[in-house]
Amino acid sequence: MSVKSVFCKSLFCRSLGLIFVGLFMSLFISNAAFAQPLTEIEVEARAHEVGRALRCVVCQNQSIDESDADLAQDMRKLVRFRIRQGDSNAQVIAYMQSRYGDFVLLKPPMQKNTYFLWFAPIGLLLAFLIWYVFRTRRTTTQLQPLPLSNSEMVQFEKIANTQKTKPVKPNPENPNKETDT
Repeated sequence: MSVKSVFCKSLFCRSLGLIFVGLFMSLFISNAAFAQPLTEIEVEARAHEVGRALRCVVCQNQSIDESDADLAQDMRKLVRFRIRQGDSNAQVIAYMQSRYGDFVLLKPPMQKNTYFLWFAPIGLLLAFLIWYVFRTRRTTTQLQPLPLSNSEMVQFEKIANTQKTKPVKPNPENPNKETDT
């Protein structure tokens, strides 16, 4: 083989490779070039969807979609701007999370710093159930009445005897009831 034929083969391979890279890149460029801009209805629908996933940092228990705070309005404008720039919903949420922190997410991610948020309610429930089980399984002792002393026994018999000997008169207002005299 001559040096010229080896050079041509390598030049041919390089040019063929460049053609394939060019075609591959044109697919991505053409997709972006021919993509239709979002209509306002699509932008609003996506903004509401993203807004329901983000917390208003002023109201704290409302999404930015529900909040009337000024900061929530600014956050909604920023969400719409990012959507119009071509960001996906996940990219917009990631941007807001990087700007405001994990607190801005209504559903916090499962991370080491949020384990308490996820497991504290379950831990409290288990602690209550364990306490309840031990409390109800504890043997209850029956309280036995103390025996009466001699003086109390005499008093009791005196009261019991007076109740037996006392006559009962019929009640004139209600014949079914009897009255004590």
